[in-house]
Amino acid sequence: MREIENFSDLIGDIYDTTLDRLLWPDVLKKIARFIDGMAAAVFWSDAANSNAALIFHDGASDPHYRDLYFTKYVKLNPTTTARFFAEVEEPVATSDLLPYDEFLRTRFYREWVRPQGLVDDISVNLEKATTSAAMFSAFRHERHGLVDDEMRRRARLLAPHIRRAVLIAKAVDLKQVEAATFAQALDGLRAGMIFVDAGGRIMHANRAGHILLAGGDVLRAAGGRLISGEARIDANLSEIFAAAAEGDAAVGAKGVALPLTAKTGERYVAHVLPLTSGARERAGSSLAATAAVFVHKAALEAASPPVAIAEAYKLTMTELRVLFAIVEVGGAPEVAEMLGIAASTVKTHLGRIFEKTGAARQADLVKLVAGFSSPLVN
Repeated sequence: MREIENFSDLIGDIYDTTLDRLLWPDVLKKIARFIDGMAAAVFWSDAANSNAALIFHDGASDPHYRDLYFTKYVKLNPTTTARFFAEVEEPVATSDLLPYDEFLRTRFYREWVRPQGLVDDISVNLEKATTSAAMFSAFRHERHGLVDDEMRRRARLLAPHIRRAVLIAKAVDLKQVEAATFAQALDGLRAGMIFVDAGGRIMHANRAGHILLAGGDVLRAAGGRLISGEARIDANLSEIFAAAAEGDAAVGAKGVALPLTAKTGERYVAHVLPLTSGARERAGSSLAATAAVFVHKAALEAASPPVAIAEAYKLTMTELRVLFAIVEVGGAPEVAEMLGIAASTVKTHLGRIFEKTGAARQADLVKLVAGFSSPLVN
């Protein structure tokens, strides 16, 4: 019973970050404690938007090593590329990405992981596309041991809620909004925002939301209720609105990203934020609203560069790690040192990469990887 109460409270805290990003450090601390990790982090970025955020559970991770990671060791982390292949919302540990004994031989482990007393981490893809990405990660100290089934279970419970909070934050692009002026502040957003009650009755809409409803192409008002032209979406929305009235945890994984299609064929996405606890409850109380629906045009969805390269040339995970290591650090001896494998093994993999890609030199591989990068500047 106590775990259920803690879980419900934590879900509410996660959703409150959509109103105030400054809450993330404390929320991440609670998440780390709930899943039995030492520290936790959440990250999101968008190549089409210069606004990106990376928040660590500060106080548990050493600032010196955090800085070192981004200035040096992010390029040496042998699991970075493999994480792009994980399914959205599915927790993965180090041993899911490469043999753990191989991980122990890498420079990344010897120079960055081991000195901190860390032994493992678990990560969850929240969004992965050519132009945008989002990820949650939590670290395990040697006192916790390696990631176990219980940590996976708890991370899997939290994943849809963390994902919804991040996607909503990206959609509305809020820096900080006072709850008392929530509705007024959202009038300036490009995303349509519509407050509804448990029955789907429209209580308020921002300027973009009114324009969206007036057009009737994506969502519209009928008898004062928010509806879609698709029966399946209507059923989903009704279920989510009713669940929102019962609390954050009741919403569960439903409605994280509801796909909508306009009559013109343009694609949109809707995210539903419960307004039933904390600062969010105060934001919707004057309107008797239980949920806020954010609607915006769907972002470009395509495979991330590592995934696209692997699919295009039928590269194995190990070959992909070697390819990106070659691009980042150079020749076979340096790659062997970085990955903790023999130089002869690197050369064997490199030969297969040349054969599969048709490249003749390492410089050709650098050009190949660059060609798959997004044309948008972050």
